[in-house]
Amino acid sequence: MSSFDTLKKYLPWIQSPLIANAPMSGIAKSNLATAVTRAGGLGQIGFMDSLQDLSKELETAKEALADLESQTLPIGLGVIVFGSPIDAWMTLFAKYKPAVAWLSFASADELQIWTEEIRRSSPQTRVWIQLGSVQAAVEVARACRPDALVLQGIDAGGHGHEDGASIVSLVPEIADKLSALGFTIPLIAAGGIVDGRGCAAALTLGASGAIMGTRFLAAEETAIPTFYLNAILEASDGGQVTARSRVFDEIWGPNFWPETYDGRCLKNTVYEKYKAGGSIKEIRSWLSTRMNDPAAALHVKDMGSVWAGTGVGLVTKQGTAANIMQEVRDDTRKHLNRARLSL
Repeated sequence: MSSFDTLKKYLPWIQSPLIANAPMSGIAKSNLATAVTRAGGLGQIGFMDSLQDLSKELETAKEALADLESQTLPIGLGVIVFGSPIDAWMTLFAKYKPAVAWLSFASADELQIWTEEIRRSSPQTRVWIQLGSVQAAVEVARACRPDALVLQGIDAGGHGHEDGASIVSLVPEIADKLSALGFTIPLIAAGGIVDGRGCAAALTLGASGAIMGTRFLAAEETAIPTFYLNAILEASDGGQVTARSRVFDEIWGPNFWPETYDGRCLKNTVYEKYKAGGSIKEIRSWLSTRMNDPAAALHVKDMGSVWAGTGVGLVTKQGTAANIMQEVRDDTRKHLNRARLSL
């Protein structure tokens, strides 16, 4: 049985190749998740600080997808594990029974506890774990026996391993290492994938599916402010206009993220000042002064963090999630066929 067939056993609505939207916090909500699932992918709702608000989003998705034949709620639910109250989350899993629990940002020991509790609270929910290194993959495979591993390369937008590699080397190295240890865990690639070329590449590297985050920032169903959308559509040369740094989480206060992780954003004045040697105290003071000066020309992206991956330069127009899915799926097949015919 192929890895895709394994996934399709508990995600019966998915089409090949498997494409999922990243569970982007505060941005990937029920509208996006239901649209991606209806288009044959794995739609996902991202982490939210308010579990009450998250419950409302899950209820909306449940109602919107009630006609699909599935023993679970046919979406994924993203969880930032560190700092999250496990008992409250288990109540949500037990009530809504999402098809996939996407766990991220924690040690193997913490992830093992969450995995066991999810399987106890919602036995039909499958556990996917996001990580970004070979060592983490081995530790998690041994501790958790996950249903899939999401391998996030450093091209990804948002938070991830500060020290890492692109999926070009990350996916095959992890695939080889796990195979040598006797594991047969489906691998899902994330980071820098925004079109069929990237998806086809991920599949040839050994992945069973692809995650797209930055591409879905331009989906009509994504809950994204207009300034954020415009910044994404205007960006080009993604490796130059984005950067990975912990400063993006330090703009307004202490960074609560563990040292293992930083994040990739569109570069802004805060980043440039920090790179030039400015202290975070000086940067916060500058930003506060500028924000309180009506005459100051302060770009909105300087007031916060516009998370985006290196593929942002390939995202040039907005569209429905269904159209994005179809375009990427068709383009993937085209490029895989082209590669086959050229041999």
